Amino acid sequence: MNRREFMITGGLAIGASALARQEAEAAKKRNITKSLKMGMITSKDENGKPLSIKDRLKIAKKAGFESVEPDTIFSDKQLAEYAAASEKLDFPIDGIVCSTHWGSPLTDPDPEVYNKTIDGMRKSMENCKALGGDMVLLVPAVVNPKVRYIDAYKRAVERTKILAEDAERLNLTIGIENVWNKFLLSPLEANQFIDDIGSKRVQFWFDVGNVVQFGYPEDWIRTLGDKICRVDVKDFKRDTNSFVPLMRGSVNWREVMKAFDEIGYEGVFAAEVSGGNQQYLTDIVSKPMDTFMAY
Repeated sequence: MNRREFMITGGLAIGASALARQEAEAAKKRNITKSLKMGMITSKDENGKPLSIKDRLKIAKKAGFESVEPDTIFSDKQLAEYAAASEKLDFPIDGIVCSTHWGSPLTDPDPEVYNKTIDGMRKSMENCKALGGDMVLLVPAVVNPKVRYIDAYKRAVERTKILAEDAERLNLTIGIENVWNKFLLSPLEANQFIDDIGSKRVQFWFDVGNVVQFGYPEDWIRTLGDKICRVDVKDFKRDTNSFVPLMRGSVNWREVMKAFDEIGYEGVFAAEVSGGNQQYLTDIVSKPMDTFMAY
């Protein structure tokens, strides 16, 4: 490599590094922090040895994330491990994802089934309070051949109101997520659902990628407005009808960020995509998040 080539190559590297720093700084100005689901963090080291909770949180922090969101924690020992690791690393647990709402839908007609999610949500709220988080994610309904849409809606409102009493007592927020459950298929309906529950402690945990198949995220953001309490980020490609890595799909991230600015959103962007080791989380998840958060 001659001197001219060296200077050009070096200049490009410096420019790319400067751009990355600018994107990270611009993202910070929005008062939005980066989180991820605990399940995205590899559970084994390069030799296949299991990693501790502390080691896994350390990986996420080094990859550029600022907090994490575990599923419901049923073990007191594991809860203590999370608490100790979070405090030691100064790495918050910002929320808990209820792990019972799919297998035991809140809208099932059988009390033995839906009470599992009532109990799961209460355990998740206890976890959240104990670990210093402020929010629990809930999928409020599943529409299927056994459960008609109108029945799912009525039951979801009624049973979420019961959980809202716990959330109000604990000073936590229940975030209703939009997922592929054949429920809340438009932002207008999602908006009405939150109104029908009528609790300041039940808001919307908006998933950007989950609406791309049948709508536009920016429409949902503008319609729901300040009812959005948290955001999951993923990308989806309409042409192939599949989820893809961040910024490689059909999400118009510039329009999405413009919409978030319009509603004055501040809070957490939580990645919910395929996971991996520190290098993967840094390059494929954290850095793309910095890029679109800076738009």
